[in-house]
Amino acid sequence: MASTASALTPSEYIVHHLGHLTKLGSDAKQTSIIDFSVFNLDTIFWSIAMGVVGLTFMMWAARKATSGVPGRFQAAVEMLVEMVEDQSKNIVHGDRSFIAPLALTVFVWVLLMNSLDFLPVDLFSALFRLFGLEHTFHFHRAVPTADLNGTLGMALGVFALMLYYNIKIKGIGGFVHELFCAPFGSHPALWLANLGLNIIEFVAKTVSLGMRLFGNMYAGELVFLLIALLGSTATWWGFGMHVVAGSVWAVFHILIVLLQAFIFMMLTLVYLGQAHEGH
Repeated sequence: MASTASALTPSEYIVHHLGHLTKLGSDAKQTSIIDFSVFNLDTIFWSIAMGVVGLTFMMWAARKATSGVPGRFQAAVEMLVEMVEDQSKNIVHGDRSFIAPLALTVFVWVLLMNSLDFLPVDLFSALFRLFGLEHTFHFHRAVPTADLNGTLGMALGVFALMLYYNIKIKGIGGFVHELFCAPFGSHPALWLANLGLNIIEFVAKTVSLGMRLFGNMYAGELVFLLIALLGSTATWWGFGMHVVAGSVWAVFHILIVLLQAFIFMMLTLVYLGQAHEGH
């Protein structure tokens, strides 16, 4: 960690670690923090990898489940499933055969992606140097939820489900009628105002869902980078502060990682639950 940080100025170190892998090779260019014109390969890779890990975890838990006295692992999984089922039952008034498993998948997936933030910030750069791949993977970030492209992508998925359930529950005619006639009334003079307000509501839900997760995880990543810079100072107090601050922030960050996964899951349930209800 110290060797990487000492080779760059503090600002260069942070900017470099905020760069995404958009192209293999040493000629890869630094992209802006938020750039929707490129594919961030690291975000795509780690999102899929954590999705596979989450699905494998849940399949393994299902196969290990027994009808007898549960062990610690089974008890923990059952508590998680019951928590999600209770929340979905209280929020979604209708068929939950797809929504409850979806909420469980969202929670586990976001939690795993958030948890990548606990890996040392220079771990992958050190591994790439060890295997002579530092020029191939010049930029790399391992936290998909600290990338606005990733979080807005998930939010757009929730938006698509909101539209789907609005049409499924209310029908196309009922949904269009609600867009033009709620919440102010069905008078023709109010149609444009109703439509504009409903469009703003859908956009605000989608953008805020993605921005909330991104903002919290991006801020947490920045703090870890600043703490990592303390380890680059060639003094005993710098190393000591690096260890102490890193440990304290890691413990506090556990709460953020869990809370943000829970909030994303709950808002997904709330938005899909609202799609089942009429104004």
